[in-house]
Amino acid sequence: LSVLLSLLVPAHSTRSPDCGGILTPSGLRYLAEVSKPHAESVLRRDLMDSAPAPSPTSPSSRNQIISVKVDKFSLTLIPDTGMRLSIEVDLGISSAPSSTKEMRLSILADLHVDMNPEGNLEVVTSDCKPTLEEVQSAEETDRSAPQLSSFSDVDKQINVEKICLEVSKLLLFPNERLMSLAAPFPITPNCQVQYLPLAAPMYSEQGIIISLQTTFQVAGAAIPLPVSPVPFSMPEPARSSPSHLILAFSEHFYTSLFSALEESGALNVSLLSSLTTATLAEKITQMGSLFQEDLPVVLQAVTRSSPHVVLEEDKAIVQLFLTAQIGAGSSPFQSFLSVNVDVTARLQISVADTRMIISVAAVEDIELSLATSDVGPILAALLEELFLPTLREEVPAQINKVLRQGVFLPHIASFTYTDVNITIHKDYVLIPCNLQLEAKTG
Repeated sequence: LSVLLSLLVPAHSTRSPDCGGILTPSGLRYLAEVSKPHAESVLRRDLMDSAPAPSPTSPSSRNQIISVKVDKFSLTLIPDTGMRLSIEVDLGISSAPSSTKEMRLSILADLHVDMNPEGNLEVVTSDCKPTLEEVQSAEETDRSAPQLSSFSDVDKQINVEKICLEVSKLLLFPNERLMSLAAPFPITPNCQVQYLPLAAPMYSEQGIIISLQTTFQVAGAAIPLPVSPVPFSMPEPARSSPSHLILAFSEHFYTSLFSALEESGALNVSLLSSLTTATLAEKITQMGSLFQEDLPVVLQAVTRSSPHVVLEEDKAIVQLFLTAQIGAGSSPFQSFLSVNVDVTARLQISVADTRMIISVAAVEDIELSLATSDVGPILAALLEELFLPTLREEVPAQINKVLRQGVFLPHIASFTYTDVNITIHKDYVLIPCNLQLEAKTG
């Protein structure tokens, strides 16, 4: 699978995947299951509602379709090719006021997902074979074998060409919904994420493989991101995986996410410490001459270089590199010391509906170093004693506040994720999950 996905990466170095997904055969079966009522509704509308109503001038014996029931609806994977859609529809036909008969409409269609010139994925029908057969009773079967209908009056009411032309609309993920896969999703009020398909999906025994490249926008403009040192390829899942969908996110994806948050200013924090200039003057005598009144001490921290995420087995770490101006007052803010703050924090990852919830579970290490070298080590140790507790508590709180809404996962409209099982591996996060059609409201 790694080899297969590597073939999706064009020569242009800026176009490389950093995440992706595999829709498994089990996922296809689920999509067929939830699409069956939808297909029946569409076919009933197309076959019954479009038929002309009887009138005094029309023959009373004209065949009328009075019932449409989808008996079989399946979607199977064809490795290296695409999908096969098989539908069997039972039709109730009224051929006279007191006479009814049953016919079976069978549709066999080959589908695949292609990429259109706009860069969106769309379902394309490559082959479609409809047949219409009269269903005979056991008594009639004894007399003669079933015969294919001659496509008489009933056939005139069944626009087979139209059904084959729009057969993909019988599925619950028509092209309008597939376009929603590449829609921009908000992370913060001025930061968005977008998952762009790199190429048409590939088909293997494991499922339909889609590779995605993430882009981030800040204030409506795409931002440059760190270059991935190693091209990402989807890890090979267990062949017996019962999950409908397997998502994978590279280490580079998470580093890019935090870089986008840094670019948007979301990681800049302003912390109000428990100290005041008067209490600080008790420790640092020079403070008494700087401020004539007792003011709260404030830390204003901004990122000084891009964050970095490291993924190890069962562990995700984010490294933040901040510069904190320590000062007092608010208008104006009077800084009296500049401190570099390096934070190493453990991340926790979970999924709710279609969002990935990332939070700081614990700070593993914080290092303070004075930005200026003309202050002695005694003062540096004193600053750590005074400000480390505040930083250890408030930096994670600020990050969690930024990320509390979660980051949307790639998904199509009307479906959400359940039965999620997240595993963190070296260099990537694997998210096997099941699909669930959202219940309609209102």
